[in-house]
Amino acid sequence: MSTLALAARDSSTMLRRNLLHARRYPSLTLNLLLTPIMLLLLFVFIFGDTLSAGIDGGPPDRAKYIAYLVPGLLLMTIGSTVIGTAVSVSNDMTEGIIARFRTMAIHRGSVIVGHVIGSVLQSVMSVVLVGAVAVAIGFRSTDATALDWLAAFGLLVLFALALTWIAVGMGLVSPNAEAASNNAMPLILLPLLSSAFVPVDSMPGWFQPIAEYQPFTPAIETLRGLLLGTEIGHNGWLAVAWCVGLTVLGYFWSTSKFNNDPK
Repeated sequence: MSTLALAARDSSTMLRRNLLHARRYPSLTLNLLLTPIMLLLLFVFIFGDTLSAGIDGGPPDRAKYIAYLVPGLLLMTIGSTVIGTAVSVSNDMTEGIIARFRTMAIHRGSVIVGHVIGSVLQSVMSVVLVGAVAVAIGFRSTDATALDWLAAFGLLVLFALALTWIAVGMGLVSPNAEAASNNAMPLILLPLLSSAFVPVDSMPGWFQPIAEYQPFTPAIETLRGLLLGTEIGHNGWLAVAWCVGLTVLGYFWSTSKFNNDPK
């Protein structure tokens, strides 16, 4: 069997292992998924009228704020979901299973690849679930074409891939599952400091660069433009650049740590 075929076979096996773990122990995924859903319901039904009036100075319009909010919550869902990946990787590294895998005739990188592919699939399913909740409470994307939807899906998958590689690295450098969860917490906090809930230009002047020059804001604005027909501008290539950069950084960080870790 060629090296490529061996890697594909073993990665598929590790993917099935991770998906079985997610199915048998769904509490972590469900707990992380509840955060964006609760924020969606909270901001729409409690703060929606007030915040919608503050976006453009018009009359309160909860439907308008749902449309503004959902793109950011979809990306926040990805950040929330991949925290489970960091915890899962840390568990594998500290419970001895990786040492056992290293004594077996399997492709070395298949363990990480299985985690990455499984996390991306879980992120996509989580986004679909949160999107379904958003549609149920009134979100509509009437201006998006089929090409816009395809581009939006591609951006979500690319963003999930980037954050997953970063989460894998965080899991590998964490001494235990609790530390992995804490180390990955910025993946939930960063969307709160972006344009997910209010426009950047409505923030204090000293804080606007923090909100603008981070990976979530250009991705949110690009997704918002694709789904709602608003201006994307330079955010499109910035979002792709962030995704590619984080993927490359996470890949080399994770593989280097995994290959050098003595555990």
